[in-house]
Amino acid sequence: MRDSLCFPLPKTSAHSLPGARQGRRPPPRPPAERPARTRVSSRGSVCVSASPTRQLTVSFVIQPGEADGEDQGDPGHHRVPHLVGRRPLRDFVGLEGCDKPTQDAMLDFSFFVTIGDMDEALKCIKLIKSEAVWENMARVCVKTQRLDVAKVCLGNMGHARGARALREAEQEPELEARVAVLAIQLGMLEDAEQLYRKCGRYDLLNRLYQASDQWQKAVEAAELRDRIHLRTTYYNYARHLEASADRSLALSHYEKSDTHRFEVPRMLSEDPQSLELYVNKMKDKTLWRWWAQYLESQAEMDAALHYYELAQDYFSLVRIHCFQGNIQKAAEIANESGNWAASYHLARQYESQEEVRQAVHFYARAQAFNNAIRLCKENGLDDQLMNLALLSSPEDMTEAALYYEDKGEHVDRAVMLYHKAGHFSKALELAFATQQFVALQLIAEDLDESSDPALLARCSDFFLEHNQYEKAVELLLAAKKHHEALQLCLEQNMTITEEMAEKMTVPKDSKDLSEESRRQLLEQIANCCMRQGSYHLATKKYTQAGNKLKAMRALLKSGDTEKIVFFAGVSRQKEIYIMAANYLQSLDWRKEPEIMKTIISFYTKGRALDLLASFYEACAQVEIDEYQNYDKAHGALTEAYKCLAKAKAKSPLDQETKLAQLQSKMTLVKRLIQARRTYAEDPTEAVKQCELLLEEPELDSSVRVGDVYSFLVQHYLQTEEFRAPFLFGIISN
Repeated sequence: MRDSLCFPLPKTSAHSLPGARQGRRPPPRPPAERPARTRVSSRGSVCVSASPTRQLTVSFVIQPGEADGEDQGDPGHHRVPHLVGRRPLRDFVGLEGCDKPTQDAMLDFSFFVTIGDMDEALKCIKLIKSEAVWENMARVCVKTQRLDVAKVCLGNMGHARGARALREAEQEPELEARVAVLAIQLGMLEDAEQLYRKCGRYDLLNRLYQASDQWQKAVEAAELRDRIHLRTTYYNYARHLEASADRSLALSHYEKSDTHRFEVPRMLSEDPQSLELYVNKMKDKTLWRWWAQYLESQAEMDAALHYYELAQDYFSLVRIHCFQGNIQKAAEIANESGNWAASYHLARQYESQEEVRQAVHFYARAQAFNNAIRLCKENGLDDQLMNLALLSSPEDMTEAALYYEDKGEHVDRAVMLYHKAGHFSKALELAFATQQFVALQLIAEDLDESSDPALLARCSDFFLEHNQYEKAVELLLAAKKHHEALQLCLEQNMTITEEMAEKMTVPKDSKDLSEESRRQLLEQIANCCMRQGSYHLATKKYTQAGNKLKAMRALLKSGDTEKIVFFAGVSRQKEIYIMAANYLQSLDWRKEPEIMKTIISFYTKGRALDLLASFYEACAQVEIDEYQNYDKAHGALTEAYKCLAKAKAKSPLDQETKLAQLQSKMTLVKRLIQARRTYAEDPTEAVKQCELLLEEPELDSSVRVGDVYSFLVQHYLQTEEFRAPFLFGIISN
């Protein structure tokens, strides 16, 4: 009986096949009882297994004339010539000749892997000893991306290199990248390429292409997706081409990798003519310089000079001209280029020829001042020595200063050099010893708080002896002798500037003075500023000392209204509010409503209700005297009465007297207002009230008598009573 039967596939739907029903699927059977499988082949036929055993191969019809070499050599199977062919399934390639237990184990393994039961899958294959079986299972792991199973397979295969590569690949974050390493170790390069593309690891894909000699693909991947490794790819491809004897293309890729300046001369070292043509074609300074060095090694000096000039290598030009004895030409090149190395080499040549001045000149151009100073000291060039020392390092300055000091001439130069080198003590001692007054002034300008206090005090004494008081004060302040500096300012009547005042101010956290001494010093500074008329500076120092009342008095003397208002607002003290309000009353507050509001606000905040009442009374008088507005005057008097009634007076009797006076004023003003208001309705009554008002004895202190007379005159003029007795009384008066 044959193992399988083959017949042509009828043209029908999949639901018409045996065992298939619309909307239903038969329940799965155990692996040992599976029916024969049906599969459609690419050649238009289907092969159905007829035996109860499970197979690892698929059979298909062979058209006449086709050969099936594998089928001919398949042992143990009945051969049907020219009709039936056999191929192993993709997952079982290499297992065609294994025994039945192994085949069953592999089929069970595939089944359990498919349903995801890895424990049962491993149980099925744990007793398999065939290396081919394990390799095949490792290939399956590439498809299923099961690296844990793959490690077991590689271990049973004895594939140490693959196991190590898989262990190192665990650092990669992408699963596909780790699986691709397994695929590479198993020779599945296409699968590895697909995995790298899927996870976007084009850098690893580039390395795969390079390792598998797929250089065009590697370059393409680097240019499009992995540009960070583009130059490295170009370089590796160039090395490959060089090994393949394709120099022209290798040269091009060395240029793309920007390694042609070294690699191309190495590659063409055995072909000098081609190398020279390449150097001339590239016009690169590095290549010109390398070629010039090569020509110099071949003793072709003229050609080497030409290429050194093209490369602008001035040091090599000077070196070769000095070697040829053309010192003048070398000096021209060094002067024109300003190259330090060229100047230094030329200076060495001049020194060897004992041309000292030329050697000093070129040492200076090469910034080799220590060598230039050495030559100047050895040959007595004192003038050049000073200039060179000032340009050199502190060590060279110190050596030059010692030279001048030992020589005993130009001591001022020694002082200056000690000063520039940072040796202030040495410079001052030498200046004091030789009475170098100008040098001392220059040194004192660089002294600050970080200098030695004893040194500062000594300098200040020196300036005091020579009546240089300002400089002495600066040095005393730098030495933190604030009281002495302030006393000197007072004795010499020196104006304290803001900068000096800030230097005299001791910080709060200073350990030199206690807080009480610090405040006393600040008040002394402020007092001195007050005597000098620096009111703003005095205000600042009084404020820093915590004496805001004195600060306000100083600010009031300055007459700066804006700052006075601001200072009173931020101080928030009763006395300061009252002082500011009193000052504002001295201004023309009648024309400035804002000032009037500020005065009222300050008196209110200062709780000076008696002063506020006086201010309201003054406002009422202004309304009467200047504007004849008795309504507003009555309102102001009312506010004054309220404030005075709430005020806490020292003498209650005086307070009662003043309240009575305010009440009298308010009454008289009120009577005049009512007379004016009733005039429209009852002129006779209004006139009568005004005449009675004129008979009041204290009228003039509350109401202007002229306003009352003006009211009556206007009335009689309107009524044309020109002979009224009242008018004759006014005329007689």
